[in-house]
Formats: sequence, C-alpha cells, structure tokens
Amino acid sequence: MARSARPVVHYMATRPDGTVPPTTSHLAAYYSGLGETIPTVNLADHIGETIDHPSPGERWYTDKPFSYFHMYTRPGEILERIEDGWPVRLFVVEPLGETGNWGADFAPYWLMSQQIRVLEETDSWRAFGHRGAQVLAVLAQLPDLARQWATEWAADPEGTRRTYTAWETRVDDTRALTSWAFWRARYSRREAGLQAANQLAGDAAAQAATAAGVDPYAVALIRLRARCLVAGQLMHDRIRTGEYEQSLRGLLLGAGLDTPAPVPA
Repeated sequence: MARSARPVVHYMATRPDGTVPPTTSHLAAYYSGLGETIPTVNLADHIGETIDHPSPGERWYTDKPFSYFHMYTRPGEILERIEDGWPVRLFVVEPLGETGNWGADFAPYWLMSQQIRVLEETDSWRAFGHRGAQVLAVLAQLPDLARQWATEWAADPEGTRRTYTAWETRVDDTRALTSWAFWRARYSRREAGLQAANQLAGDAAAQAATAAGVDPYAVALIRLRARCLVAGQLMHDRIRTGEYEQSLRGLLLGAGLDTPAPVPA
C-alpha cells in the first residue's frame, strides 16, 4: 500500500508581540526614513480567523516593505528573513486564494499569498528545525558553560591554550563547522536555523567569557567552542554512524577539551 503524502504545514514567524515583520528590512528602513508608517498584522489577535493583507503589493514582487504574507513549509529556514532574529513567535497558517513564489528552484519552501487563515500558534523552537528544542536547551546552558570553560582556562592558561589550539586546528582542517555542518544544514533546510543558532551561541559565550576576565584569545576560542557545540546539537540527527562522521561529531561537541557537553536526546 502506498504511503499517504504528509500534509504540508505553512508557518509564519512574527515578532515577540505577534506582529508580522516587514518582507524586507531594506525597504522598511527606506520607507521609515521617509516618515511613512509600515502596515502590519498581529497574528496573535486573529487565531481562527481569515485575514486579508492590509496593503498588498504586485504579485509576487517585493515592491513594498510588507508586500504579501510570506510562509515557509520548512521551519528551519524561517529565521532567514526575520529583521531582529530570535526570539520569535511561530504560527501555523493556511494560504487562501491565489498563491505564488519567486520560482520553485529558487526557494521551494516559500509561498506567498494575500489572504490567510491563522490556524494556531505553535512552539517557537521549530524555527530552528527538528532539533530546535535541544538547541534552545543548549543555548540556555551556554552562559554557565562558558563561565566554566573560562575558569578552567584561568586555572591553567598555558595548558588550556595548547589543548584548545590543537582542537581548533582539527576543527579547521576538517572544516567540521564551516563545511560539514553548513552543507548538512543546507540539505536539510536548516541553514537559517544554523546561522541564527551560531550567532546566538557565539554571542552568549563571548559575553560570559569576557565578563569572567579571560584574555581575548581565550574568549575567541570559547566562542568557537560554543558555536561548534550548538551546530553539533542542531545537526545531530544528520550524523551517520561511520567512523569519520562520528569523529566530526566529537569535534563539534568538544572532544579533547576535557569537559564533555551533554547531548539532549
């Protein structure tokens, strides 16, 4: 018996107050500079309702700051067009009426429409992809982890420097973060989620390590460790059982740095 097709779910992300951000931040900045008010819609106020776009643009061009309702069928890509990044709220919507795209080859996980039904609000962690809940758990731990790593560095600066430098060399040589994790994220439609997680992890770790008083070189490597850790968590389900991929997994999770980081299931 043939499997039934999995239903397509359409997601829209909003600002924390529930309002839809501009389609493009560049046009938004331009129109705001002219003193014009940019229309928006608060999805949280319309759950269960059908709403029309307040000022639709030409189909399907981005000719206004907010030109159309912009939906994603791959939630791991949602954060690519959010003006302020994380945090967001996430809604499941149904496109109504005419729909379009910029071209299936260009962005097959996008869909535009000028009318939607707001079905429900869903867990915002989905914006990072299938392992978004694990990613948020790691991000919450990172300030404490970074302080712990900074304490270890301060206790033995020379020895820790050698350990981290050797680890950094292996990460660079294998391109575990810049190539392996990046391309796996792209293939699984989590590229935007990976970029956002990397930025959040690096910022959180750098802030905590700097406050702990370690030198700038230590801060940079602690920041890299945090970025690798969150990438390893996000892409954990895409790591095969072969020896080489398991070695890359180990590098991302900090193998050889003496403080194993937990891997949420």
